[in-house]
Amino acid sequence: MLNKIRNFANTKLAGVLVGILIVPFVLWGMGGVFSSGNTNSVAKINNESISTQDFMNFLNSSNIDKKTIRDNLDNNVLEQLISRFVSEKLLEMEIEDLNLIISEKTLAKNIKKNPNFFDDNNNFSRIKYEKFLLTKNISAAEFEMKLKKDELQKKLFYYIGGGIKSPFFITNNTFKEQKSKINLEYINLNNAYSKKSSITSEDIEKFINENSDELKEEYISFSYLKITPQNLIGTSEYNQDFFNKIDEIENEISNGIQIKDIASNLNLNLIDKKNYIKNDKSDPIEKKIYKMKDSEIQLFDEGNFYVLYQINKIDKILPKISDENFKNKVTEILFQKNKYQFNKKILDEINNKKFTQQNFENLSVKNLIKKEKTQLNSILDYEIFSKNSVKLIYSLPQNSFTLVNDKDDNIYLVKIVRINDENISKNSDEFINYQNEGKIKLRDQMYSSYDNFLDDKYEVKINQKTIERVKNYFKW
Repeated sequence: MLNKIRNFANTKLAGVLVGILIVPFVLWGMGGVFSSGNTNSVAKINNESISTQDFMNFLNSSNIDKKTIRDNLDNNVLEQLISRFVSEKLLEMEIEDLNLIISEKTLAKNIKKNPNFFDDNNNFSRIKYEKFLLTKNISAAEFEMKLKKDELQKKLFYYIGGGIKSPFFITNNTFKEQKSKINLEYINLNNAYSKKSSITSEDIEKFINENSDELKEEYISFSYLKITPQNLIGTSEYNQDFFNKIDEIENEISNGIQIKDIASNLNLNLIDKKNYIKNDKSDPIEKKIYKMKDSEIQLFDEGNFYVLYQINKIDKILPKISDENFKNKVTEILFQKNKYQFNKKILDEINNKKFTQQNFENLSVKNLIKKEKTQLNSILDYEIFSKNSVKLIYSLPQNSFTLVNDKDDNIYLVKIVRINDENISKNSDEFINYQNEGKIKLRDQMYSSYDNFLDDKYEVKINQKTIERVKNYFKW
């Protein structure tokens, strides 16, 4: 997909991917904020304004639930929807400019070829087609318009990248990039890092003094109830009376009733915790409450019973250095910090072409790390290193150094000693696969070039004030 279709540089929506949000709900009652008399625009492409009424029509046709939008405003859902909408407008403008068309005859033919509308004899069934429309709550005209739009978009992308063939040298290079055998030397850096035992009490105290605000931890005071059929209605059965009582409790929560009053009214044992912070030995229920502490009061199902909790107070407190858990936490932070700085120093030297074979040897000897040797047999060889690490190695030239990791996140310093290239045979069983991969690369390059063309052809401006107004509507 073209980058232009996916994001809009130099606008408030830069970086928002298009078409990734598909929400299977129905939009109800957009209201007067999008009335046809409203001339505010959400965006402008060149000299063409896109009105809020256009956006309303898009939302209605997209089957997007108003509540879903409201609940995800902070996740930029509205920006994503506008980005998707503007992208579709861009596509329509390109299709119109290129005079691409789909005849009614071709459209009808495509519908009749859709296997979803076939009967038991694999023939087009008008009854199945109309049943599909009823199930989707869409008219034939709306469905055919959408199908026409989809077919025109396919035609546009075929116009841009269709008919591309991969020449042999690109197919061969693609094969070599993935199938070459690479000889490596590597060392595990675990023995090169400063040991945790070398971190002194002075180091820990200094770090705490310099980062006291960031190291403060949340201690909570809360109350909770364990609710079972036995302590709620005097029976061990999970019957309708029990669930009716649970519904009543939920209603009381909604009406602002406090947990102590609920406990008193139902004669339930209320458990209080003061200045609590979870640790490895914490009760599982209390650990879960701590994790959910952003909700002031909540009832949740714990399988064999319900739990009702209320957060009474949250304090941010700097633990004492005598707290062994806190001391271990700070020690780990310092260890990881030293490890990061060690790795970064090597990477900086590699990137600045200052890391040499002698550095590699010295690092091995100084830290008593044995150099290992291996051969990667393909880009899919993940026996030692992680998938992304192998991809990185295959992207680098011979005699390169780099840092990689394994599945356990151990870090290795690697040297690419030799790349053993192989050429693919046109008679190989794999030739077609690598030819197709080469074709995809060429097509992506074509899309990238076309993307630059679109950047010059269309100027997209987003009206942030209108977006904020629409957001306010959804907050009502």
